[in-house]
Amino acid sequence: MEKNRRLGDTITRLIAKTDLSQNEAYEAFEMMLKNEVSEMQQGAFLAALTAKGETADEVAGGWQAVYDLDTNKVSLNGMALVDNCGTGMDSFKTFNISTAASLVAAAGGVKIARHGARAITSTCGTVDMAEYLGVDMECPVDTVATSIEKANIGLFNGMSPTVHPMALGRILSQICFGSPLNIAASLANPALPTIAVRGVYAPDLIQPVASVMQSIGYTDAIVLYGAIENSRAGMDEASVCGPTTGIHFSNGEFKDLALTPESCGLKTHNPAGIAADPDRHTAAIEMVRLLSGKGDAARNDAVILNSALIFYVKKIVATIHDGVKKARELLLSGSALAQLEKWVTIQNIDPSAGIEKLATLKKQTGVNG
Repeated sequence: MEKNRRLGDTITRLIAKTDLSQNEAYEAFEMMLKNEVSEMQQGAFLAALTAKGETADEVAGGWQAVYDLDTNKVSLNGMALVDNCGTGMDSFKTFNISTAASLVAAAGGVKIARHGARAITSTCGTVDMAEYLGVDMECPVDTVATSIEKANIGLFNGMSPTVHPMALGRILSQICFGSPLNIAASLANPALPTIAVRGVYAPDLIQPVASVMQSIGYTDAIVLYGAIENSRAGMDEASVCGPTTGIHFSNGEFKDLALTPESCGLKTHNPAGIAADPDRHTAAIEMVRLLSGKGDAARNDAVILNSALIFYVKKIVATIHDGVKKARELLLSGSALAQLEKWVTIQNIDPSAGIEKLATLKKQTGVNG
């Protein structure tokens, strides 16, 4: 009861719009992760913190607790790693843009260390998609690390006990609203990348998330929110349906980022063209088609734009326009599908099962090879 009272006092302060210090936030998240307080108190804490509006210190405290207490870590020998997973919980549900973009970037030589989740409010999360394509999403973290080294890409399952053994999956699977835990958890990547393109589910999160990322060791990052023209809905991806706003920081310098599809050499598309598919099987079939270079214009452009930002933040290209050109060539050539085949083979305890699953999808899609 004592810890319930302590967290209750913290919740009362949050209701009164009082900010917590980083240490205070750490202690609150620690009680939640260790399940030392009731689930009702845990939910109330997250709701009160969200309603108040999270600060950078509060998100950093949450990240530190998740990383210190509930993350199996890996070392990749100083590799320059990039993550491109968003926070999720956005108001417009798209197909798995970041999954496709990560494969395009990996095909272009970028070392991608992703940390994602299963679907909570959508039909197919990034982990669900990778698993349906044949990637082993319940494998040990060392297998993921090997995949990053050998296939240029790996995905840590943020809701698996093999990655976060204590509590993260338990809590996230029960919370159906965006909270600072989504942000803190998405940053608790076992490989600790230092470069990222990270989407957030609301524009007012751009600044605090960028500040947190810099404080925990990121050197180069783009934090963004994608809007839909003439709509209040938006996405945790760069948008080809309206403007994208964000922050780009590099070596301590912060700059505002404002993009439109046209400013990047692309077209503005109807959001229906990038909307989530109705079920996981359809989503996987469409992903294979897209990665083979046979996707439709809206989906192609969405992946090209988000891949371009990875090349840009990694300093492989000098401009986003150059990144668009590079991403388009890789996507339309089918190189991303070849990269997926490597990923399925290496991030797998049973590679033959994964390869068979992908082969079946390719056959159903009509993709040769």
